[in-house]
Amino acid sequence: MGLVALEGMRFHAYHGFYDEEQILGNYFVVDVKITTDIGAAAATDELHETINYEMIYEITRIVMEQPVRLLETLVDGIIAGLKHQFSSIQDVHVSIKKENPPLGGEVAYSVVEDSESYVIECGKCRRPMICYGDDDCWCKTVLLHPRTREAIKQEFRGCICKKCLAYYAN
Repeated sequence: MGLVALEGMRFHAYHGFYDEEQILGNYFVVDVKITTDIGAAAATDELHETINYEMIYEITRIVMEQPVRLLETLVDGIIAGLKHQFSSIQDVHVSIKKENPPLGGEVAYSVVEDSESYVIECGKCRRPMICYGDDDCWCKTVLLHPRTREAIKQEFRGCICKKCLAYYAN
């Protein structure tokens, strides 16, 4: 188990509930922490075996460029972007700080954070596995007859791991 993180990414952006905030802009500090298995990357010294923090930055930058009213929307967008870029995320935590929010007094930051965990238990063998639980999940790429897929879903009440799913794909 390992942690890949970028902390203190700073952006000038145009987010805020009030129209003036979307005109004047403000500074935001973003932290992203991802739990993943880093064993293969450590053994091979290959970038494609880990979470590329250059991509973490790019996904965060792209989300931060689109003006929205709520920090919650930004946090959700960053988590969704990371989830769709990387298939090996076990847990992700995103924190966004808005510097000097316009509250009529001196405040260093307003902060919104959220976390997601994608580790679940295989419905068949009970081993831990990663499941994003949406239509972009890796399991949707396994070729199965629709009735077989539905029967698996009914029998095991959710997802099963790659090893168990391969049994039904053959």
